[in-house]
Amino acid sequence: MIKSRILVVDDNKSIRDVLHVLLVRHFAETKFIPSPKTLHSTIREFQPDVILLDMNFQTDINTGNEGLYWLSEIKRTQPDIEVVLFTAYGDIALAVEGMKRGAFDFIIKPWDNDKLLQVLTDAGEKRKKATKKSKSNLSPNSSITSSPKNIHWGSSSAILAIRKQIERFAPTDASVLITGENGTGKDVIANEIHRLSTRSNQPMVCVDAGAITETLFESELFGHVKGAFTDAHADHIGKFEQANGGTLFLDEIGNIPLHLQAKLLRALQNRAITRVGDTRERPIDVRLICATNCNIQQMVKDGTFREDLFYRINTLHVELPPLRERKDEIVPLSERFLAMYAERYHRQVNTLSSEAQQTLLAHSWSGNIRELQNCIEKAVILSDGNSLTVSDLQLPISPISNSPEGVQYPISDSNAVEPLELVEERAIRNAMAQYDGNMSLVAKSLNISRPTLYAKLKKYNI
Repeated sequence: MIKSRILVVDDNKSIRDVLHVLLVRHFAETKFIPSPKTLHSTIREFQPDVILLDMNFQTDINTGNEGLYWLSEIKRTQPDIEVVLFTAYGDIALAVEGMKRGAFDFIIKPWDNDKLLQVLTDAGEKRKKATKKSKSNLSPNSSITSSPKNIHWGSSSAILAIRKQIERFAPTDASVLITGENGTGKDVIANEIHRLSTRSNQPMVCVDAGAITETLFESELFGHVKGAFTDAHADHIGKFEQANGGTLFLDEIGNIPLHLQAKLLRALQNRAITRVGDTRERPIDVRLICATNCNIQQMVKDGTFREDLFYRINTLHVELPPLRERKDEIVPLSERFLAMYAERYHRQVNTLSSEAQQTLLAHSWSGNIRELQNCIEKAVILSDGNSLTVSDLQLPISPISNSPEGVQYPISDSNAVEPLELVEERAIRNAMAQYDGNMSLVAKSLNISRPTLYAKLKKYNI
């Protein structure tokens, strides 16, 4: 019998009764509650290793948002407890979101007993290992450190030139402006510059400059003293002081309003800041890295970005090309994301099928690396095979003129291109009719996983 403690939260008494018969034979201790209202007190008393959490509790409300809320509550108060979401096939998109928020896995109703037991067992083992590791690492002199990210460099001439450029100027204190479309990896490049700099042992403070409201701009960047304004109940250290001695990364700098740009420029020119409500000037020593997806030079011409600030932040310039111009990076990046998310979400998938690789290469990736990463993450969550397939990726079909060599898309008798979604929907409907709605047989006949099948049933309203 497995030593893990399992807590089941489900409002359906029949389901609780069935699970009770199944789980008590395999786990040391089990507990069942019909509502999450008593969840916190039950956790304190029972101290579960794993919680099997239903996603809907209120009658006539099936959004699944309750499950996400209680998942967040569990992770906020007891981050080491593993949570497995219990969901109907219509909630798969929410279950995927739940895994991104920290759930260990999800189980679809009606469930497979062996799969349920295996997932709960794996979750319990992870919990035990984490507890054991945290105890062994306890030390009065221990400190938390983070190792630098292992950046992936492509093999294109443009990327190799950027890499050489960064390795040459990173050890200096020169300001750097990184430009490129959203999702091209500007923040990753900024971190790499800091890692290679002489300030790598000092803090790197990241700020989304465009997200700071105008009223809080000075307070966030320069800090404030107690009593400076109504809600200033204590002294506050701004981002410049937090980064003192290290690197300050201002992302989306092109979104800073014109009248606030002057205040930023003054701090950079004087190498000093004054907290809001204070009169004392404080010297600061930061290496500045900025990033934007805007055309700053055009903004200077249009009068929406100060020319003197542009020259101050643009001592060195790195322009990141979009992913569609870096085709050689698509498959290697996909494989890195595949390995990362397979480990995070406890999936056995470890390869990309050749058809999936061709599909990835044919996609336009308007969202660049960020879109690719999200695509692979979702595919890994939904897959239960050893290899990611085209159906796992759930990417829209590309026109035949853009299709990679060797990939043939369905053609109708009139030689016109037939939308892949139409072909896919018809195939699923035919399989559902042929196998009388037996999900396992339908999924097997279509060579897709059950979670993928459920997602497509929802998509096509079958």
